[in-house]
Amino acid sequence: MTEITIRRPDDWHVHLRDDAMLEAVLPYTARQFGRAIVMPNLAEPVTTPALAADYRRRILQALPEGKAYQHFVPLMTCYLTDETDAAQIAEGYEDGVFVAAKLYPANATTNSAHGVTDITRLEPVFTKMQAIGMPLLLHGEVTDPEIDIFDREAVYIERVLNPLIKEFPKLKIVMEHVTTKDAVEFVRAHRDQMAATITAHHLIINRSHVFEGGINPHRYCLPIAKREVHRLALREAASSGDACFFLGTDTAPHPVSDKEAACGCAGIFTAANALELYAQVFDEENALDKLEGFAALHGPAFYGMDANEGSVTLVKEDWRVPGTIAVPDGGSVRPFRAGQTLSWKLKD
Repeated sequence: MTEITIRRPDDWHVHLRDDAMLEAVLPYTARQFGRAIVMPNLAEPVTTPALAADYRRRILQALPEGKAYQHFVPLMTCYLTDETDAAQIAEGYEDGVFVAAKLYPANATTNSAHGVTDITRLEPVFTKMQAIGMPLLLHGEVTDPEIDIFDREAVYIERVLNPLIKEFPKLKIVMEHVTTKDAVEFVRAHRDQMAATITAHHLIINRSHVFEGGINPHRYCLPIAKREVHRLALREAASSGDACFFLGTDTAPHPVSDKEAACGCAGIFTAANALELYAQVFDEENALDKLEGFAALHGPAFYGMDANEGSVTLVKEDWRVPGTIAVPDGGSVRPFRAGQTLSWKLKD
């Protein structure tokens, strides 16, 4: 197969940042995707409907002019804290401002210092979300310093997620950016209630790649890539056609200067070549016929939305990923697999 056309896909987990970085990275997401679930972990987290409405306005103002971008719809999420008010987020959901709520364990990743320290404090919030059908999006890692960083997802499933679904059996849950065979098996076992997003980079790299040829900061993300057995489990899940798995890039741009630092930031920027990366993986798995479901159909079905109108086309054509992308403030961001050749290309 040398060309494939699919329904226009969605990105169910994206970091657009703000200000100059938003202006630099937004066109890449908007060009490919009809909708995107926008993560709320800004420097000032998006914790109220008013903050979400303001952020959505900034995103829409930053969209480039032209037909190629005008189909794009940002879907806003609420950043949960220990003090989140159930009635307020329910109002935001029912008014169409929030599409979902995002739970970051405190200090789990970028801008998560305001995250949840004790999940039991959110029981009233989960009760309300369960009643109104509002999805809960989980960054599924424990943050206890005594737990090895490579085990934090598996421990989260045992300690946090398993009790949560037993207490709230009707709460819709997305386990974001899953990285382990454990998560794949858990989501499949609870498919009536759960789904999971899978990133392109976790389909391509394992933990050894982070240290290939020295420490590579542009392959460092949280949750961190795991052993090869887990990467293979993710590839099987994504390309299986199983509707409980769908596309979420977790594209997470940081300035090159912040990545290549003594204490570098976690995050991999894949928006510049996301669909091409997924297409290459699905081609390698002999599963291009399953790409449309994963990228464009399973996510809307879980969220209770219609699939997008329109389509995108990918062609089998070698092209080189740019080394860096300029940011208007004078900095730059480095795409995943910068300078390398990919074999699939999104057609204009």
